[in-house]
Amino acid sequence: MGEKRGSIAFSATYRPPVPLDIFSSPLPPTSKLDELLMTDGVSYNYDGQEISSAALKIILKREKLASEGKEADVNSGRLSGMVMVSERGGLETLHIALRFNDNTPRVKVFSFADVFSTFNGVRMEDTGCIAGDYLVYVTTKDPAERRQPWTAVYKTNLKTGNTERLTPKGEADLSPSVQPSGKKIAVASFQKKGGWDGEIEDLKTDIFVMNVEKPFGRKLVITNGGWPTWGSDTVIFFHRKVGEFWGVFRADISNGSNPTTTRVTPDGIHAITPSAINATTVAVATIRQNSGLNDVRAEAQHRHIEIFDSTGQRPTIPITQKTRPKADHFNPFVIDGGKRIGYHRCRSDLLRSGDDIQRESSKLDSPHPEVGLFRVPGIFPTFSQDGTKLAFVDNEFKAVWLADSQGLRIVYETKGPDNIFSPVWSQNAEKDILYVNSGPSFNAAKVLHICAIPNVSSGAQRRVQLTKAFNNAFPSTNPDGTKLVFRSTRDGGDKRYKNLYIMEDAQSGEYGEGGKITRLTNGPWTDTHCQWSPRGDWIVFSSTRDKPKGAPELDNNLDPGYFAVFLVKANDPSVVVRVMASGSNVAGHVNHPFFSPDGKSIVVTADLAAVSVDPISLPLFLHSVRPYGDIFTFDIDPDDIKKNRNVKKFNRITHSRYENSTGTWTMFSTLDPNAAWNMLLKKTFRPSCPYAHGDGGESWHMTGHLCIPKRCC
Repeated sequence: MGEKRGSIAFSATYRPPVPLDIFSSPLPPTSKLDELLMTDGVSYNYDGQEISSAALKIILKREKLASEGKEADVNSGRLSGMVMVSERGGLETLHIALRFNDNTPRVKVFSFADVFSTFNGVRMEDTGCIAGDYLVYVTTKDPAERRQPWTAVYKTNLKTGNTERLTPKGEADLSPSVQPSGKKIAVASFQKKGGWDGEIEDLKTDIFVMNVEKPFGRKLVITNGGWPTWGSDTVIFFHRKVGEFWGVFRADISNGSNPTTTRVTPDGIHAITPSAINATTVAVATIRQNSGLNDVRAEAQHRHIEIFDSTGQRPTIPITQKTRPKADHFNPFVIDGGKRIGYHRCRSDLLRSGDDIQRESSKLDSPHPEVGLFRVPGIFPTFSQDGTKLAFVDNEFKAVWLADSQGLRIVYETKGPDNIFSPVWSQNAEKDILYVNSGPSFNAAKVLHICAIPNVSSGAQRRVQLTKAFNNAFPSTNPDGTKLVFRSTRDGGDKRYKNLYIMEDAQSGEYGEGGKITRLTNGPWTDTHCQWSPRGDWIVFSSTRDKPKGAPELDNNLDPGYFAVFLVKANDPSVVVRVMASGSNVAGHVNHPFFSPDGKSIVVTADLAAVSVDPISLPLFLHSVRPYGDIFTFDIDPDDIKKNRNVKKFNRITHSRYENSTGTWTMFSTLDPNAAWNMLLKKTFRPSCPYAHGDGGESWHMTGHLCIPKRCC
């Protein structure tokens, strides 16, 4: 039987709630009527690139496409093609879009892997581009060293289907771009700096150039640059952050190791993800004015596509300001020699002001047939111990949703300034109690309470406060539901160190008779994200206790990491073992550990695979919380805690450009009809906050941000 070890549910941030899709506009456009949808409108589609006529004629000879068109259709202009990333099928992989320019235009989409028999299995693919008779692209199919990117550039021969890795073993590349002659490619690489070092916005990659055919002759051409694009066989445009702003630069590499570099876009605006039209002209995504999560953004605060002339002789040409002035647009690409410019954006044009968005759960491909996998449409998913109920909170941290035999509905909602997050069921399913955090999120200086919501399924919406003071979070009960472990700043002093405590009465907390709280851990660190094991003997948690001396307090005003996963005996806090760290020096994040129902594995959120795309190309421009990465699992010995010290082997569960987090594990399969929450995989829910302003402008919700400070609508 498939999925015999149950299912893992998780949440994703920075994934827009409205599907991304690919559009194009003429150069220059005059109105929104000039914009053309480039796909069939199914699923999320993005990062498109034109397929040349010569390559399309070769592709049409593949057995699975032979009936779709002939060379004459390409020559006449009736048939054109595009390679893109699509999420149809449960993965973020390359697809071929064939556009039939008949009286009623239509688009048919095919999986690149199916057409060319390249790879199967769970992976991410990105940045497909034509290089003569090859398609060059990025894939994460190959495991890499711990806390390093799995991204490698491959090429597939369009005639034979033969596929070969171009990135040297042990290195990681991003964002390949093909020389106009098709002979060389440029990549953004971590090679010179020795690998990824934890950057979450500015990767500070370098640009290498290599031949498409052997000998590859790989060499460094540009230091500190990303997202290369060829303007000619000797000119590369790229983006780089200088000071507070991102800019697009032009490098003439005809002199080899001493390129002549000039800035194309002005300082004082953000300019990213260039796509060259020719040696002097480039399409760029810009943000001309900074904004915050609480802003109702003006046109200049949205991400727009513009055309820049590197000689300065011609004015900048706005593209998407003419079509959708208050929407974000991403990652331009050139069509028909620059007659049209492609890009992707959210389908927010389908919304009306005040509309709520129906958000869907997604069943995804799992690398392990014994474990199901799905993404919930909110955050902090949690299953009841008997697997019959699933709860989560919305991205605004204002409402708790429940899926059970009675349907999908809100069971608790807060109207005031407080947020509600991190729900968790009592491990005693008979008690029907959900524990939550209530108060300001992610601010250790503020009071944060642990509360119980009794009789959750009844919808009574009653909340019982269990703590009196301090910042308390991430509760978890013992198996019979009588005690509660949590983390707290009590006894943490001025630096607000966080340690683990046990609430001896999970029903009344500090307000019960005696209100006893027992300290479990004690030290100048952060112990957090705790969960009691199904057998009740151990508690798993994430901690910075092994953070090296001299490590920075903050990085980009966020926690710099050094989180590892530990186990502690519930009845003997002197027995503690470190189970899993991210980097060799404990740098990084391994967070939100959660036991499998059989107690033999732990699921975590971690940066064990670093990054999979250039983060600045995604629908985010500021971080409201520290991003983590992907979902991973590792196996443990459930009988001997000491045998779990420094586990080396882990399993990557998700391969994504988004930030996946807060995994949870249930005994039920996603295919089990007895799990009432399975209906969530077929239905949608409406969050409490609309995503379009009165003028049609997109709110920050459209980027998939966690909108925590206050409602942004």
